[in-house]
Amino acid sequence: MRRVPSPLRPDFDRICADLGFAFAYADDEPYWDETVRYEFTMEEVECDLEAPTAELHAMCLELASRAVQDGRMLRQLGVPEMAWDAVAASWRAREPSLYGRFDLCFGGDGPAKLLEFNGDTPTSLYEAAVFQWHWLEAGRTQGWLPRDADQFTSIHEALIARWREVWPDRRLHFAAMDNVEDRGTVYYLADTAVQADRVVDVLRIDEIGLRGDRFVDLTDAPIDVLFKLYPWEWLLRDPFGHSAGMATVRMVEPAWKMMLSSKGVLPLLWRLAPGHPNLLPAFFEGEADSEALGHSWVRKPVHSREGANITIVERGAASSRTGGPYTGPAVLQAFHPLPVFDGMRPVVGSWIVGDRPCGMGIREDATAITGNRSRFVPHAIT
Repeated sequence: MRRVPSPLRPDFDRICADLGFAFAYADDEPYWDETVRYEFTMEEVECDLEAPTAELHAMCLELASRAVQDGRMLRQLGVPEMAWDAVAASWRAREPSLYGRFDLCFGGDGPAKLLEFNGDTPTSLYEAAVFQWHWLEAGRTQGWLPRDADQFTSIHEALIARWREVWPDRRLHFAAMDNVEDRGTVYYLADTAVQADRVVDVLRIDEIGLRGDRFVDLTDAPIDVLFKLYPWEWLLRDPFGHSAGMATVRMVEPAWKMMLSSKGVLPLLWRLAPGHPNLLPAFFEGEADSEALGHSWVRKPVHSREGANITIVERGAASSRTGGPYTGPAVLQAFHPLPVFDGMRPVVGSWIVGDRPCGMGIREDATAITGNRSRFVPHAIT
């Protein structure tokens, strides 16, 4: 694994416009950064990233199968008791999952370490699935990448196949908050469903209505299957999440993914497989066993997103801290510094669609905590 300078395409802004990449910049700062790239060997991708992702996913499913029968584990995962029956019914029915993203610490000099699993509403999908593949093809054509360069990304094809495989309903609804990144992600996912011969409707979360016991769209058409880019823990705090419509709609992601959309999976996975080479020691805050972490750890709220409310403690003192709105129970995870390349710290987002690893995207930052302003950098296999 190495970080290599890369040319910025002179028609970059036009390419973004043509491909609908409306959030390539954030507040006039580049979010997508193609002035550098990360290069990997095929062995690093297949053995050090793809294979561990498959194993970690299997471990998460095993964890879910145990947690769904254990009230204490459900509480530790932050699943409210009012949702336990729905989670159990969803798990027993094996309601299908679409996707997830494992965030991994990897620098090419040791096993990848799981930082967290984004099992409910992971973003940076379009960038990983489409835009970086377009960048790769341009590089191979224009000569700044070898002609035989490859990339670990079959996300796009996997999403189309997944819609065809497990959602026979021809009409699907998609909803998100009204911001440019969420809209872009939802429109991209809706497009993959269209390519799977589905009829789609896209709307804002606050445009969903209720008629009797059915959610409806703006035309009063019933919503039978809803992809929601809206976290389960938010949904369950809303009147929306307590309404009769919840009993008649199929959600993507399904209710059982509540168990895996929490950083509570980190200590529970460590309890399930202590010493696993791809896990870091982790404990719930306040547990006596957490003393094993010594004087260095990372504190993460059980529910938090985009690097918010994270504290890194080194040798007993906070070295990095982010603000944000998240409070409540937290986990403590062993501090494992991100690798540093030219002063930047990358995190590998390893994607799974259904049950199969199928691609990755890289976010990097000069700071020790990856946040919502960290840049996306493309990769190539050379």
